Amino acid sequence: MKVVSVESSYREEKLKAPFGFKGGYISSLWIVTCKIRTERAEGVGEGVQSVLWSDSDVFITFGPDRGNEIMYEITKQALSLLVGKEGETPIELIEKIEDDLFDYAKNISGKGNSLRETFVKNALVAVDNALWQAYAKQLKSEDFMEVIPNKYRAPLCVTHKKLCNIPLITYGLDSQQIKDLLDVGSVLLKIKIGNNAGGKLSQEEMLSWDKERIWEVHEIAKNYTTKYTKSQKILYYLDANGQYDSVSTVLRLCEYLREIDAFDRVVLLEEPFDESNKSSVKDIPLRVASDESVHSEKDVDERISLGYSAIALKPIAKTLSETLKILKKAYEKNVVCFCADLTVTPKMVEWNKNVASRIMTLPEMEIGILESNGEQNYVNWEEMKSDSPLYNALGLGCKEGLYTLSEEFFKRSGGIFI
Repeated sequence: MKVVSVESSYREEKLKAPFGFKGGYISSLWIVTCKIRTERAEGVGEGVQSVLWSDSDVFITFGPDRGNEIMYEITKQALSLLVGKEGETPIELIEKIEDDLFDYAKNISGKGNSLRETFVKNALVAVDNALWQAYAKQLKSEDFMEVIPNKYRAPLCVTHKKLCNIPLITYGLDSQQIKDLLDVGSVLLKIKIGNNAGGKLSQEEMLSWDKERIWEVHEIAKNYTTKYTKSQKILYYLDANGQYDSVSTVLRLCEYLREIDAFDRVVLLEEPFDESNKSSVKDIPLRVASDESVHSEKDVDERISLGYSAIALKPIAKTLSETLKILKKAYEKNVVCFCADLTVTPKMVEWNKNVASRIMTLPEMEIGILESNGEQNYVNWEEMKSDSPLYNALGLGCKEGLYTLSEEFFKRSGGIFI
Protein backbone atom coordinates (compact mmCIF):
# COMPACT_ATOMS: atom_id res chain seq x y z
CA MET A 1 0.00 0.00 0.00
CA LYS A 2 1.25 3.46 -0.91
CA VAL A 3 -0.72 6.52 0.17
CA VAL A 4 -1.11 9.07 -2.60
CA SER A 5 -3.70 11.57 -1.27
CA VAL A 6 -5.75 12.37 1.82
CA GLU A 7 -8.79 14.41 2.92
CA SER A 8 -10.59 15.06 6.20
CA SER A 9 -13.62 16.78 7.67
CA TYR A 10 -15.57 16.82 10.92
CA ARG A 11 -19.02 17.49 12.27
CA GLU A 12 -20.32 18.06 15.78
CA GLU A 13 -23.05 15.80 17.16
CA LYS A 14 -25.10 16.92 20.14
CA LEU A 15 -25.85 14.69 23.10
CA LYS A 16 -29.30 14.41 24.67
CA ALA A 17 -27.96 15.49 28.07
CA PRO A 18 -24.58 16.32 29.59
CA PHE A 19 -22.57 13.10 29.70
CA GLY A 20 -20.72 12.64 32.99
CA PHE A 21 -17.54 10.63 33.54
CA LYS A 22 -14.07 11.16 35.02
CA GLY A 23 -15.70 13.76 37.20
CA GLY A 24 -16.44 15.92 34.15
CA TYR A 25 -19.20 16.49 31.61
CA ILE A 26 -19.48 16.81 27.84
CA SER A 27 -22.48 17.94 25.79
CA SER A 28 -21.34 17.06 22.26
CA LEU A 29 -18.75 15.03 20.36
CA TRP A 30 -16.80 15.68 17.17
CA ILE A 31 -17.17 13.03 14.46
CA VAL A 32 -14.18 12.99 12.10
CA THR A 33 -14.14 11.53 8.59
CA CYS A 34 -10.91 10.74 6.73
CA LYS A 35 -10.48 9.70 3.10
CA ILE A 36 -7.27 8.01 2.02
CA ARG A 37 -6.35 7.05 -1.54
CA THR A 38 -3.65 4.52 -2.21
CA GLU A 39 -2.29 3.52 -5.59
CA ARG A 40 -4.86 0.71 -5.77
CA ALA A 41 -7.88 1.65 -3.62
CA GLU A 42 -9.69 4.30 -1.59
CA GLY A 43 -10.87 4.08 1.99
CA VAL A 44 -13.12 6.27 4.13
CA GLY A 45 -12.88 6.06 7.91
CA GLU A 46 -14.83 7.58 10.76
CA GLY A 47 -13.72 8.41 14.29
CA VAL A 48 -15.20 9.95 17.43
CA GLN A 49 -13.06 12.42 19.36
CA SER A 50 -13.30 12.14 23.15
CA VAL A 51 -10.92 14.64 24.72
CA LEU A 52 -12.18 14.09 28.28
CA TRP A 53 -11.76 10.31 28.07
CA SER A 54 -8.42 10.27 26.28
CA ASP A 55 -6.68 13.00 28.31
CA SER A 56 -8.71 14.75 30.99
CA ASP A 57 -5.84 17.19 31.63
CA VAL A 58 -6.15 18.50 28.06
CA PHE A 59 -9.90 18.86 28.60
CA ILE A 60 -9.43 20.75 31.87
CA THR A 61 -6.70 23.00 30.45
CA PHE A 62 -8.31 23.94 27.15
CA GLY A 63 -12.00 23.14 27.50
CA PRO A 64 -13.99 21.04 25.03
CA ASP A 65 -13.77 23.29 21.95
CA ARG A 66 -10.04 23.95 21.92
CA GLY A 67 -9.38 20.39 23.07
CA ASN A 68 -11.27 19.08 20.05
CA GLU A 69 -9.43 21.48 17.74
CA ILE A 70 -6.08 20.17 19.02
CA MET A 71 -7.08 16.55 18.48
CA TYR A 72 -8.32 17.30 14.96
CA GLU A 73 -5.02 19.04 14.15
CA ILE A 74 -3.26 15.81 15.16
CA THR A 75 -5.53 13.84 12.82
CA LYS A 76 -4.71 16.14 9.93
CA GLN A 77 -0.99 15.89 10.70
CA ALA A 78 -1.25 12.07 10.67
CA LEU A 79 -2.79 12.21 7.21
CA SER A 80 -0.08 14.56 6.00
CA LEU A 81 2.65 12.26 7.34
CA LEU A 82 1.14 9.28 5.53
CA VAL A 83 1.31 10.78 2.04
CA GLY A 84 4.00 8.95 0.12
CA LYS A 85 4.44 6.27 2.77
CA GLU A 86 4.32 2.58 1.84
CA GLY A 87 3.50 -0.48 3.93
CA GLU A 88 2.24 -4.03 3.57
CA THR A 89 -0.68 -3.46 5.99
CA PRO A 90 -2.39 -0.59 7.82
CA ILE A 91 -0.48 -1.64 10.95
CA GLU A 92 2.84 -1.04 9.23
CA LEU A 93 1.75 2.33 7.87
CA ILE A 94 0.56 3.56 11.27
CA GLU A 95 3.81 2.39 12.88
CA LYS A 96 5.79 4.46 10.36
CA ILE A 97 4.24 7.75 11.52
CA GLU A 98 3.57 7.18 15.23
CA ASP A 99 6.80 8.60 16.67
CA ASP A 100 6.74 11.76 14.56
CA LEU A 101 3.04 12.22 15.24
CA PHE A 102 3.46 11.91 19.00
CA ASP A 103 6.25 14.52 18.93
CA TYR A 104 3.94 16.84 16.99
CA ALA A 105 1.08 16.20 19.45
CA LYS A 106 3.26 16.90 22.49
CA ASN A 107 4.23 20.23 20.94
CA ILE A 108 0.85 21.43 19.68
CA SER A 109 -0.88 20.54 22.95
CA GLY A 110 1.82 22.18 25.05
CA LYS A 111 1.73 19.13 27.29
CA GLY A 112 5.11 17.72 26.35
CA ASN A 113 5.82 14.27 27.76
CA SER A 114 2.78 14.47 30.04
CA LEU A 115 0.42 14.11 27.06
CA ARG A 116 -1.30 10.74 27.26
CA GLU A 117 -0.58 8.40 24.39
CA THR A 118 -4.28 7.54 24.19
CA PHE A 119 -5.01 11.13 23.12
CA VAL A 120 -2.95 10.50 19.98
CA LYS A 121 -4.46 7.03 19.46
CA ASN A 122 -7.94 8.58 19.62
CA ALA A 123 -6.91 11.09 16.95
CA LEU A 124 -5.75 8.22 14.73
CA VAL A 125 -8.97 6.17 14.66
CA ALA A 126 -10.54 7.68 11.54
CA VAL A 127 -7.15 7.50 9.78
CA ASP A 128 -6.66 3.87 10.73
CA ASN A 129 -10.19 2.89 9.71
CA ALA A 130 -9.70 4.51 6.30
CA LEU A 131 -6.49 2.52 5.83
CA TRP A 132 -8.21 -0.74 6.76
CA GLN A 133 -11.06 -0.06 4.34
CA ALA A 134 -8.60 0.69 1.53
CA TYR A 135 -6.66 -2.47 2.43
CA ALA A 136 -9.82 -4.61 2.31
CA LYS A 137 -10.74 -3.17 -1.09
CA GLN A 138 -7.23 -3.90 -2.31
CA LEU A 139 -7.70 -7.52 -1.17
CA LYS A 140 -11.19 -7.51 -2.74
CA SER A 141 -12.72 -8.86 0.47
CA GLU A 142 -15.43 -7.80 2.91
CA ASP A 143 -14.62 -10.68 5.30
CA PHE A 144 -13.03 -9.38 8.52
CA MET A 145 -11.00 -12.54 9.12
CA GLU A 146 -9.60 -12.52 5.60
CA VAL A 147 -8.48 -8.92 6.04
CA ILE A 148 -6.78 -9.43 9.42
CA PRO A 149 -3.11 -10.50 9.02
CA ASN A 150 -2.44 -14.13 10.02
CA LYS A 151 -0.28 -13.32 13.06
CA TYR A 152 -3.21 -11.55 14.77
CA ARG A 153 -5.96 -14.12 14.10
CA ALA A 154 -5.47 -16.59 16.98
CA PRO A 155 -7.44 -14.62 19.63
CA LEU A 156 -10.32 -14.20 17.17
CA CYS A 157 -11.20 -17.82 17.80
CA VAL A 158 -14.96 -17.97 18.44
CA THR A 159 -18.17 -16.89 16.73
CA HIS A 160 -20.84 -15.34 18.94
CA LYS A 161 -24.24 -15.31 17.25
CA LYS A 162 -25.54 -13.05 20.02
CA LEU A 163 -23.93 -10.17 21.88
CA CYS A 164 -25.34 -8.72 25.08
CA ASN A 165 -25.40 -4.94 24.72
CA ILE A 166 -23.93 -3.20 27.78
CA PRO A 167 -25.71 0.12 28.39
CA LEU A 168 -24.02 2.90 30.30
CA ILE A 169 -25.39 4.11 33.64
CA THR A 170 -24.01 7.65 33.74
CA TYR A 171 -24.03 9.88 36.82
CA GLY A 172 -27.25 11.57 35.77
CA LEU A 173 -29.37 8.58 34.68
CA ASP A 174 -32.46 8.42 36.91
CA SER A 175 -34.23 5.40 38.38
CA GLN A 176 -36.89 5.25 35.69
CA GLN A 177 -34.29 5.32 32.93
CA ILE A 178 -32.40 2.48 34.61
CA LYS A 179 -35.61 0.49 34.89
CA ASP A 180 -36.37 1.18 31.23
CA LEU A 181 -33.01 -0.33 30.21
CA LEU A 182 -33.74 -3.47 32.21
CA ASP A 183 -37.26 -3.69 30.87
CA VAL A 184 -35.94 -3.90 27.31
CA GLY A 185 -33.59 -6.75 28.18
CA SER A 186 -30.25 -5.35 29.40
CA VAL A 187 -28.39 -7.95 31.47
CA LEU A 188 -24.98 -6.34 32.17
CA LEU A 189 -24.91 -2.73 33.33
CA LYS A 190 -21.87 -0.46 33.15
CA ILE A 191 -22.13 1.84 36.16
CA LYS A 192 -20.05 5.01 36.30
CA ILE A 193 -18.64 5.58 39.78
CA GLY A 194 -15.83 7.88 40.97
CA ASN A 195 -18.06 10.95 40.72
CA ASN A 196 -15.65 13.68 41.75
CA ALA A 197 -16.09 16.68 39.44
CA GLY A 198 -13.05 18.92 39.56
CA GLY A 199 -11.59 16.94 42.46
CA LYS A 200 -13.79 18.89 44.85
CA LEU A 201 -14.85 15.91 46.95
CA SER A 202 -12.76 14.02 49.46
CA GLN A 203 -12.30 10.29 48.94
CA GLU A 204 -14.75 9.73 51.78
CA GLU A 205 -17.40 11.89 50.12
CA MET A 206 -16.86 10.27 46.74
CA LEU A 207 -17.07 6.79 48.23
CA SER A 208 -20.31 7.74 49.95
CA TRP A 209 -21.77 8.91 46.62
CA ASP A 210 -20.62 5.74 44.88
CA LYS A 211 -22.19 3.53 47.54
CA GLU A 212 -25.51 5.32 47.25
CA ARG A 213 -25.43 5.08 43.45
CA ILE A 214 -24.67 1.36 43.43
CA TRP A 215 -27.38 0.76 46.01
CA GLU A 216 -29.88 2.66 43.84
CA VAL A 217 -29.04 0.59 40.77
CA HIS A 218 -28.97 -2.68 42.71
CA GLU A 219 -32.36 -2.07 44.30
CA ILE A 220 -33.84 -1.95 40.81
CA ALA A 221 -31.75 -4.63 39.09
CA LYS A 222 -32.06 -7.31 41.77
CA ASN A 223 -35.70 -7.78 40.81
CA TYR A 224 -34.80 -8.93 37.27
CA THR A 225 -33.52 -12.27 35.97
CA THR A 226 -32.00 -13.34 32.67
CA LYS A 227 -31.06 -16.52 30.81
CA TYR A 228 -27.93 -14.92 29.40
CA THR A 229 -25.81 -15.02 32.57
CA LYS A 230 -24.62 -18.16 34.39
CA SER A 231 -26.25 -17.01 37.65
CA GLN A 232 -29.38 -15.75 35.86
CA LYS A 233 -28.82 -12.47 37.75
CA ILE A 234 -28.26 -9.02 36.27
CA LEU A 235 -24.52 -8.30 36.42
CA TYR A 236 -22.55 -5.09 37.03
CA TYR A 237 -19.46 -3.53 35.50
CA LEU A 238 -18.14 -0.68 37.64
CA ASP A 239 -16.08 2.02 35.93
CA ALA A 240 -14.16 4.22 38.39
CA ASN A 241 -12.28 6.24 35.74
CA GLY A 242 -9.14 6.41 37.88
CA GLN A 243 -10.76 8.40 40.68
CA TYR A 244 -9.79 6.21 43.67
CA ASP A 245 -6.53 6.88 45.50
CA SER A 246 -5.81 3.65 47.37
CA VAL A 247 -6.50 -0.06 47.59
CA SER A 248 -7.91 0.44 51.09
CA THR A 249 -10.66 2.72 49.76
CA VAL A 250 -11.56 0.19 47.05
CA LEU A 251 -11.67 -2.56 49.68
CA ARG A 252 -14.19 -0.49 51.64
CA LEU A 253 -16.31 -0.35 48.49
CA CYS A 254 -16.01 -4.14 48.21
CA GLU A 255 -17.16 -4.52 51.81
CA TYR A 256 -20.22 -2.44 51.01
CA LEU A 257 -20.97 -4.55 47.94
CA ARG A 258 -21.04 -7.60 50.23
CA GLU A 259 -23.29 -5.81 52.73
CA ILE A 260 -25.96 -5.15 50.10
CA ASP A 261 -25.54 -8.59 48.48
CA ALA A 262 -24.22 -7.12 45.24
CA PHE A 263 -20.62 -8.36 45.36
CA ASP A 264 -21.19 -11.53 43.33
CA ARG A 265 -22.83 -9.49 40.57
CA VAL A 266 -19.76 -7.32 39.89
CA VAL A 267 -17.81 -8.97 37.05
CA LEU A 268 -15.54 -6.01 36.24
CA LEU A 269 -14.02 -3.09 38.12
CA GLU A 270 -12.40 -0.81 35.56
CA GLU A 271 -9.54 1.61 36.24
CA PRO A 272 -9.89 2.19 39.99
CA PHE A 273 -6.68 4.27 39.94
CA ASP A 274 -5.11 6.90 37.75
CA GLU A 275 -2.53 5.24 35.52
CA SER A 276 0.28 7.07 37.33
CA ASN A 277 -0.74 5.20 40.49
CA LYS A 278 1.19 1.92 40.17
CA SER A 279 -0.42 0.28 43.20
CA SER A 280 -0.88 -3.46 42.95
CA VAL A 281 -4.52 -4.50 42.69
CA LYS A 282 -3.81 -8.12 43.63
CA ASP A 283 -5.56 -7.72 47.00
CA ILE A 284 -8.76 -6.41 45.41
CA PRO A 285 -11.17 -9.39 45.28
CA LEU A 286 -12.71 -8.38 41.95
CA ARG A 287 -11.66 -8.75 38.31
CA VAL A 288 -9.85 -5.44 37.80
CA ALA A 289 -9.71 -4.17 34.23
CA SER A 290 -7.44 -1.72 32.43
CA ASP A 291 -8.77 0.66 29.81
CA GLU A 292 -7.02 4.00 29.27
CA SER A 293 -3.90 2.77 31.08
CA VAL A 294 -3.22 0.29 28.27
CA HIS A 295 -2.29 2.70 25.51
CA SER A 296 -0.48 0.06 23.50
CA GLU A 297 0.77 -3.53 23.63
CA LYS A 298 3.82 -2.53 25.67
CA ASP A 299 1.56 -1.64 28.62
CA VAL A 300 -0.04 -5.10 28.85
CA ASP A 301 2.79 -6.78 30.75
CA GLU A 302 3.03 -3.95 33.29
CA ARG A 303 -0.68 -4.05 34.05
CA ILE A 304 -0.61 -7.83 34.44
CA SER A 305 2.31 -7.53 36.87
CA LEU A 306 0.19 -5.16 38.98
CA GLY A 307 -2.64 -7.70 39.15
CA TYR A 308 -4.96 -6.45 36.42
CA SER A 309 -6.75 -9.44 34.92
CA ALA A 310 -8.91 -7.91 32.17
CA ILE A 311 -8.46 -5.37 29.38
CA ALA A 312 -11.07 -3.19 27.73
CA LEU A 313 -10.43 -3.28 23.99
CA LYS A 314 -11.31 -0.16 22.03
CA PRO A 315 -10.86 -0.53 18.28
CA ILE A 316 -13.08 2.54 18.07
CA ALA A 317 -10.86 4.64 20.38
CA LYS A 318 -7.29 3.32 20.12
CA THR A 319 -7.40 2.08 16.49
CA LEU A 320 -8.00 -1.43 15.22
CA SER A 321 -4.27 -1.69 14.47
CA GLU A 322 -3.24 -1.17 18.11
CA THR A 323 -6.15 -3.25 19.39
CA LEU A 324 -5.00 -6.29 17.43
CA LYS A 325 -1.55 -6.01 19.02
CA ILE A 326 -3.00 -5.57 22.52
CA LEU A 327 -5.38 -8.49 22.01
CA LYS A 328 -2.60 -10.77 20.79
CA LYS A 329 -0.46 -10.05 23.86
CA ALA A 330 -3.41 -10.43 26.26
CA TYR A 331 -4.46 -13.72 24.64
CA GLU A 332 -0.95 -15.10 25.08
CA LYS A 333 -1.10 -14.14 28.78
CA ASN A 334 -4.64 -15.59 29.30
CA VAL A 335 -6.09 -12.18 30.17
CA VAL A 336 -9.81 -11.60 29.68
CA CYS A 337 -10.71 -9.01 27.02
CA PHE A 338 -13.96 -7.29 26.10
CA CYS A 339 -14.97 -4.44 23.79
CA ALA A 340 -15.93 -1.13 25.37
CA ASP A 341 -17.54 1.90 23.76
CA LEU A 342 -16.70 5.58 23.34
CA THR A 343 -20.25 6.71 22.57
CA VAL A 344 -19.58 6.00 18.92
CA THR A 345 -21.80 6.26 15.86
CA PRO A 346 -23.88 3.37 14.42
CA LYS A 347 -21.26 2.85 11.71
CA MET A 348 -18.44 2.60 14.25
CA VAL A 349 -20.35 0.14 16.45
CA GLU A 350 -19.78 -2.40 13.66
CA TRP A 351 -15.98 -2.12 14.04
CA ASN A 352 -16.34 -2.98 17.72
CA LYS A 353 -18.85 -5.70 16.93
CA ASN A 354 -16.47 -7.46 14.54
CA VAL A 355 -13.94 -7.90 17.35
CA ALA A 356 -16.44 -8.58 20.16
CA SER A 357 -18.17 -11.32 18.18
CA ARG A 358 -14.91 -13.27 17.80
CA ILE A 359 -13.24 -13.13 21.23
CA MET A 360 -13.99 -15.30 24.26
CA THR A 361 -16.62 -13.87 26.57
CA LEU A 362 -16.57 -13.31 30.33
CA PRO A 363 -16.81 -16.57 32.34
CA GLU A 364 -20.03 -15.34 33.97
CA MET A 365 -21.80 -14.87 30.64
CA GLU A 366 -23.62 -17.32 28.38
CA ILE A 367 -23.12 -15.08 25.31
CA GLY A 368 -20.67 -12.48 24.04
CA ILE A 369 -20.73 -8.87 25.26
CA LEU A 370 -20.41 -5.43 23.70
CA GLU A 371 -20.76 -2.01 25.25
CA SER A 372 -22.71 0.45 23.10
CA ASN A 373 -24.38 3.58 24.43
CA GLY A 374 -24.72 5.85 21.40
CA GLU A 375 -28.45 5.30 21.10
CA GLN A 376 -28.84 6.44 24.72
CA ASN A 377 -26.89 9.62 24.16
CA TYR A 378 -26.97 11.08 20.64
CA VAL A 379 -29.76 13.47 19.70
CA ASN A 380 -29.58 12.41 16.04
CA TRP A 381 -29.05 8.66 16.45
CA GLU A 382 -31.89 7.72 14.11
CA GLU A 383 -30.51 9.92 11.32
CA MET A 384 -26.97 8.66 11.93
CA LYS A 385 -28.04 5.09 11.16
CA SER A 386 -28.17 5.98 7.46
CA ASP A 387 -24.36 6.34 7.49
CA SER A 388 -24.05 2.62 8.22
CA PRO A 389 -24.49 1.09 4.74
CA LEU A 390 -25.98 -2.26 5.79
CA TYR A 391 -27.82 -1.14 8.94
CA ASN A 392 -31.28 -2.03 7.68
CA ALA A 393 -30.32 -4.83 5.30
CA LEU A 394 -28.55 -6.82 8.03
CA GLY A 395 -30.70 -5.74 10.97
CA LEU A 396 -27.67 -4.35 12.77
CA GLY A 397 -29.55 -2.60 15.58
CA CYS A 398 -29.95 -3.72 19.18
CA LYS A 399 -33.25 -5.43 20.05
CA GLU A 400 -34.29 -6.44 23.55
CA GLY A 401 -30.79 -5.79 24.85
CA LEU A 402 -29.12 -8.02 22.24
CA TYR A 403 -27.28 -7.82 18.95
CA THR A 404 -28.15 -10.87 16.85
CA LEU A 405 -25.49 -11.61 14.24
CA SER A 406 -26.40 -13.43 11.04
CA GLU A 407 -24.18 -15.38 8.66
CA GLU A 408 -24.45 -12.42 6.31
CA PHE A 409 -23.09 -10.14 9.07
CA PHE A 410 -19.96 -12.26 9.33
CA LYS A 411 -19.65 -12.58 5.56
CA ARG A 412 -19.84 -8.82 5.04
CA SER A 413 -18.39 -7.67 8.39
CA GLY A 414 -21.39 -5.47 9.08
CA GLY A 415 -20.48 -3.23 6.13
CA ILE A 416 -17.29 -1.71 7.57
CA PHE A 417 -15.30 -2.32 4.40
CA ILE A 418 -17.86 -0.92 1.94
